[in-house]
This record gives sequence, structure tokens and C-alpha cells, in this order.
Amino acid sequence: MELHDVWFVLIAVLWTGYFFLEGFDFGIGILTKLLARNRKERRVLINTIGPVWDGNEVWLLSAGGATFAAFPDWYATLFSGFYLPLLLILVCLIVRGVAFEYRAKRPEENWQRNWENAIFWTSLIPAVLWGVAFGNIVRGVKIDAQKEYVGTLGDLLNPYAILGGLVTLALFTFHGTVFAALKTVGDIRFRARKLALRLGAVTTVLALGFLLWTQADNGDGKSLVAMIVAVAALAAAIGAIAAGREGWSFALSGVTIVAAVAMLFLTLFPDVMPSSLNDAWSLTVTNASSTPYTLKIMTWCAGIATPVVLLYQGWTYWVFRKRIGTQHIAE
Repeated sequence: MELHDVWFVLIAVLWTGYFFLEGFDFGIGILTKLLARNRKERRVLINTIGPVWDGNEVWLLSAGGATFAAFPDWYATLFSGFYLPLLLILVCLIVRGVAFEYRAKRPEENWQRNWENAIFWTSLIPAVLWGVAFGNIVRGVKIDAQKEYVGTLGDLLNPYAILGGLVTLALFTFHGTVFAALKTVGDIRFRARKLALRLGAVTTVLALGFLLWTQADNGDGKSLVAMIVAVAALAAAIGAIAAGREGWSFALSGVTIVAAVAMLFLTLFPDVMPSSLNDAWSLTVTNASSTPYTLKIMTWCAGIATPVVLLYQGWTYWVFRKRIGTQHIAE
């Protein structure tokens, strides 16, 4: 396996980790409107991700940085062609981080309500836009012979990509609901279970349609296996939450995300951004990659730094593993 193939796999792993972790993170933000009945319950939900939300976003920075260094042409075409959606995601992530930190800085009702509204919208919008973005990457976009995106914003809003956005929204919200059931006690925990069952049914329908469409257009034997794993894990996650096994349900909903993202990257390889104008103009792991020397240095750096980051983040989750409820929130 060539180093550019290795880095394609590593970037796929980074995006998978980001969607697994930030997925329930976005889901919790959305649940502040769907599940919480009052300010105290919203505080409970926000506190479930309070120690980890910023660490989850490190995976996005790593994925973006790795793409820039390993596949500069992919990075340039992606961030220029998808400029407005990605800029909106970036603004949402900035506002979202500020909202988490500033929400409790003042006691006024309007102040806290406005920041809580910001948390909801800046969780929902990226959850949709990431699905739209990756739907377009897999489907293919208008790239010319100079490796430049020549389409419009309207070209990105096609039925396949919009369905992808609905899938990520539903899947992340389901993932977050299961996480809420896993991390809380009392009435909010049981309501999270019930909501997860309803969301699970909607997610299954949307995800099955999107994955079948993906398989029909670009799939092969490997992507078919990944699709089967994703659908089976989602069904098992719904069954586990129905049985009150939140830990198993969360793990299985995570497997669903991992398998679904793996399917997208399997259908994409060896392209990194297919051209819908001419297959010969597609960006591939070969024509979009950095030099072998650059990839070699990156591999050594990643081999040293990655285990440290994983150990630290795993330790963080272990330290903050206990459940919380409204009784833990001071008046």
C-alpha cells in the first residue's frame, strides 16, 4: 500500500472519529429543544458534554489539517468549491463554543435563553450541512481540467445531498438521545429512551434510502458489507434502547456511524473528489497527494502524537463517566 493510500485511510478514520464524537455532541445540542422541558433540564443535557465537547472538535481540526498536508489539491478544491457551506459550519462552531462558555455568565432570562437558542441552531445547522457536503463529495461535483470547482451553490443542493443532510441530522440526533439516556438519571433518562425509539424509526427509513442510493450508484462488494453492518447496527441499537441497555445502544449507534462513513469512503476510493463533468478530471489519491517525502514525515509525526491524544481523550471520558440529573444542578 502506498503512503497516499495510507493517508486516505487515516483521513477517513479522522472523519469517522469526528462524526462519532461530535455526532452525539450535536445531538445533545438539538435535544435542548426536543427533550428538555425547562432550564434545569437543559443544563443537565449541556453538562453531559461540558467536559468533552471541545475535545471532540479536535478531530475536525486533525481531519482538516491532514487533508491540507496530505492532499493539498483536494483541500483547495473542497474549501473553494464548498466555501459558503463550510464557512457557515465554521461560524456555527465558533458561536456554539461561545454559547457554551457565556450562557451562564449572567443571570438574566433573556441572556440565557438567547445563548441556549444559539446552542440549538448551531448544533442543528452543521449536523445537516456535513451530510450535504459529504453527499456531494461522494456523488461528484463539477470539477474542470484545472482541478477547480466550476459549479454553483445551487448545484450542491441536489436531492441526493439533501437526503444525506437529513440522514446526518436524524442519525446524530438519535446518537445524542441515546447518549443522553446513558448519561442522565431520573425522568429525563426515561423520556430520552422513548424519544430514541421514535427517532430510531425515522433514522432507519432515511438511512436505508440514502445507503441504498449510494450503493446503487457507486457501490461494490466492500461497500455492501459496510451498508449491511450499518443497518444491522442501527436496528440493534433501537432494540437495545428499547430494552433499557443504554450502553449497548450507544455503542451500536456508534457502529452505525462508523460503518456508514466507511461505506462512503469505500465508494469514493480511489477518488477523493470525483468530477461529474469528466472522469479524467477527478481528483484521486494519486494526482491530489503531496510528495512521498511529505507523507513520510507526516506518518512519523502521526505515529508519535496520535496515541498520546487518544490516551488523553479516553482518560477524559473515564473521569467524567458518571450520570447526572436535575438533583445535581444548583438552583
